[in-house]
Amino acid sequence: MRAVSEQHIGRPRRVVADLPAYRPGKGAKQAEAEHGIENAIKLASNENPSEPLDAIVQAVCDAARGLNRYADHRAGAVRQALATRLGVDVERVTVGNGSVGLLQQVALTYLDDGDEALYPWRSFEAYPIYTALAGAESVQIPLAPDLGFDIDRLIDSVTPRTRVVFLSTPNNPTGVAMTTKEITTLVEAIPGDVMVVVDEAYREFLDPGFGDPITEVVPRHPNVLVMRTFSKAHALAGLRIGYAVGHPDVITDVDKTLVPFAVNALAQAAALAALEHEDVIAQQVQAILAERARVEVELAADGWELPNHQTNFVYLSLGARADDIAYELEKRGVVIRPFSGEGIRVTIGTPEQNDRFLATLHEVARP
Repeated sequence: MRAVSEQHIGRPRRVVADLPAYRPGKGAKQAEAEHGIENAIKLASNENPSEPLDAIVQAVCDAARGLNRYADHRAGAVRQALATRLGVDVERVTVGNGSVGLLQQVALTYLDDGDEALYPWRSFEAYPIYTALAGAESVQIPLAPDLGFDIDRLIDSVTPRTRVVFLSTPNNPTGVAMTTKEITTLVEAIPGDVMVVVDEAYREFLDPGFGDPITEVVPRHPNVLVMRTFSKAHALAGLRIGYAVGHPDVITDVDKTLVPFAVNALAQAAALAALEHEDVIAQQVQAILAERARVEVELAADGWELPNHQTNFVYLSLGARADDIAYELEKRGVVIRPFSGEGIRVTIGTPEQNDRFLATLHEVARP
């Protein structure tokens, strides 16, 4: 009889056994328990500091009465509402379990053993995980010195094995974005059978001057898929619903990998209500952007050099000091997201939370 491994029960695929788990932002309660402190604040997960609108909460409560029934697998009403708002045919829209769920669907749809997925790095941590799970190889292209995207190097790195290019724009965790002109330059320089995924989880926080890839790129390039989410600006991170817009044939293929009923009934109801109140949500976004600008001014006054943030967070390049500074902040009850050896990402919270972060950072670190 074969001995049972001390590390694993059963026989997981090698890639799964060796894969690091996705690491979400640490919670405030966890930090309090670890450090024996009280009143910690969580600025680690890019969540909206505002609760969902009352109309959204009411829609969720009403939908809860139907939980004995399966939700619409295709989220047809949400697709139609999004298509109407975005001015596209409904066949160009799909809905998934957050934009991160749609990213997994893309990996399942287009990546296979021996293929390559290309993306700038540092970027969203799901990209290497989903690429590895599909049996493909990650090709990570370093960011430019200003934390922007090295378009020429991305283009030059495409090979016959490249099947997908992931572009997190605005980029998580640096906050820097690409213009539609830059996206178009990349798309037009690479083969048309390479899927280009424009991951716009932070779209609502982006300066409109960067352009809109749904109207400016997707209609002319069928290999471009744009992803967005309700998690950030719409304050629905706890329900998990996102969407993608692309060519109808791409949508058909990606839909084949959607887990049955992955988008639950409460999430669908919340998304429909959010779309009906986007004017109010837009006002909340402007308040977050005003707070980000205030925080940036304070950081700059302290001597910090900042990238061109287009998100609901700020990023500080700290190099080897990142872990130590993150730990000192956390000990004092300010929980942020460290990237070991690189920097820290700090979500824009309420004005009081932001003031606490600024004061604590001033106490523990200097540029």
